[in-house]
Amino acid sequence: MFKNLVVYRISASGGEPWEATLEAVEDGLAKARFVPCAATQPLSAGWVSPRHGDEPEGAAAPLVESVGGQWLMRLMIEQKVLPSSVVKRCVEELAKKSEQATGRKPGKRHAKELKEEAVLTLLPQAFTKRASVNVWIDTRSQLLMVDAGSAKRAEEAATMLVQSLEGLALRLVQTQLSPAAAMTAWLAEGEPPAGFSVDRECELKSADEMKSVVRYARHPLDTEEVRAHVLTGGKQPTRLALTWKGRVSFVLTDTLQIKKLSVDDGLFDAGSARGDEGFDADAAIATGELRQLIPDLVAALDGELAPA
Repeated sequence: MFKNLVVYRISASGGEPWEATLEAVEDGLAKARFVPCAATQPLSAGWVSPRHGDEPEGAAAPLVESVGGQWLMRLMIEQKVLPSSVVKRCVEELAKKSEQATGRKPGKRHAKELKEEAVLTLLPQAFTKRASVNVWIDTRSQLLMVDAGSAKRAEEAATMLVQSLEGLALRLVQTQLSPAAAMTAWLAEGEPPAGFSVDRECELKSADEMKSVVRYARHPLDTEEVRAHVLTGGKQPTRLALTWKGRVSFVLTDTLQIKKLSVDDGLFDAGSARGDEGFDADAAIATGELRQLIPDLVAALDGELAPA
């Protein structure tokens, strides 16, 4: 259900704990319900049913689902795809026509206007691509988790949520000990924190001007070679594969992003049903595991850093 996580701390805009009802969240999201791109609209983003997505049955479905007290939402982003080569060719054709009509080549300002005209002309014919972002609020721990593969996409979803929900404020969770420093110690000492084990994937990067990178995949990391890179080679881990309590595997990054999440398949045996029952079971199992993993991971990094 979740592949990547970027974790935010929730607060109210005045610094107090954020309080909202499920009904208030539903009303807020409904004001920004997803609508496909219009003919000349390059981008559209909005909320869809987390249970059904933008399928026809999702049109009347709730935009926020509560499963075991965990609130689940989904942001849909649609974008028109215009290859730069196609735009360039259209601009050249328009410029040629303009030159024939006026007897002179377009200047910079006119060229910019021609490009805008070309884009507007091409947008109705452009292909569209869609991406959805799962968003999860743990109201008990006041944490927001965004299932995004990049910090930029996570920030887009977080910003959209803040705009949709009155009084909501977010900040990225930061820890007392940086992930890079912690991962360096775990590799150098060969002792991961309690409950965690180091797997067989790692990326090491030097901080000097060379920016040299060493990557290991499906390779043991408890070796002298790896320790030498860390202890004497001046390289720090930027990604490290870990497993938590033998149940959840993931890759931790130096920016505290959690990637390549994989919950042990055996935990989903009880949730093998399909449809609504399958959605509820999968959501309950996934959030149940991850809401225990995240505090343990933060504790392994010496706890959360309080805001300045």
